[in-house]
Amino acid sequence: MELFHKILKAAVDGGASDVHIKANAPVVCRISSQLVETEMAQQPDEQWMENIIDKIVPEHFKPKLDEDREVDFSYYLEEVGRFRTNCYQHLGKWCLAMRYVVAEVPKIKSLGLPEIIKSIAEEHRGIVLVAGTTGCGKSTTLAGMIDHINTTQNRHIITMEDPVEYVFEDNQCIIEQREIGLDTPSYQHGLKHVMRQDPDVIMIGEMRDAVSFRAAMSAADTGHLVMSTLHTIDAAQSISRVLDFFQADERESVRKQMTGTLKAIIVQRMTVRKDGNVIPAIEIMINTPTISKLINENRLEKLHVAIETGTDDGMQNFNQSLFQLVKDDIITKEEALEKATNAQALEMNFKGIFLSEGSRILN
Repeated sequence: MELFHKILKAAVDGGASDVHIKANAPVVCRISSQLVETEMAQQPDEQWMENIIDKIVPEHFKPKLDEDREVDFSYYLEEVGRFRTNCYQHLGKWCLAMRYVVAEVPKIKSLGLPEIIKSIAEEHRGIVLVAGTTGCGKSTTLAGMIDHINTTQNRHIITMEDPVEYVFEDNQCIIEQREIGLDTPSYQHGLKHVMRQDPDVIMIGEMRDAVSFRAAMSAADTGHLVMSTLHTIDAAQSISRVLDFFQADERESVRKQMTGTLKAIIVQRMTVRKDGNVIPAIEIMINTPTISKLINENRLEKLHVAIETGTDDGMQNFNQSLFQLVKDDIITKEEALEKATNAQALEMNFKGIFLSEGSRILN
């Protein structure tokens, strides 16, 4: 265990966000979005990996690991911090993917998020989804929003996470954090009973299926704020992904119900700052009357135009976010163009040319 702990400490000291360990291979860290091999006198072997797995996997998860051959859990190393850990197999051999979770709960401002995120977090009912690809900071943004609620409002917050990442302390709010597999058997089981626990805010670590989203809509309908994440690349795809949870004959009714319960969708795309750190480009879709009408009429292909023209309501698309990051001298033009949804349009923006389909959306 001594070597294992040294690996984790060195990774965190070196600024790594993730640590990848497998037998007979170098330990690899992700630093500023780049994968970097570490130099070690001796690489982990299969026996070493098996010993580590046996010691770090919680006892209540070992039956699941034996059955599924993979499991998620939290690992805490004193004086270093907490790691969101996935144990899995590759060619029959054990591997570890460990995401370092910064001990201090992040503030919205320190994350470089727009001020409108605070207003979204202060909503008293509705569904708020934070979307993006793996590693784009969805959980961190949710934590920042929960922290904002905790410091500004008097509410009861219940989270369901797999596993728990950031640990909150009660401030203005009462917060209970329930870990899947430890505090409740599954998301479905936890969601079935959460309404009996008198919550004001429910945070679901990940929206995974129809049962989860039905529970979210039901809670939003009865005056609760529900926050969760999705693995999607933009707001329009987030709506489509949710509808895909349901059978074809259910989707129209779900879509219409969504127009009354959805509050906002925040989508992130991580970019590299000029100083080498990272900052998210943010797409924000707020359920305005225009957005609601488009969802209700199943005109999802027009959502991107409504977002682009909805800046007065606090909305923005990725190109607008990237343009502002360059204007504020935070990222380079090259980085912005690489991460842009429409690089050609963004290039024109840099030249002072702004074209919009906005007038069409209102016809």
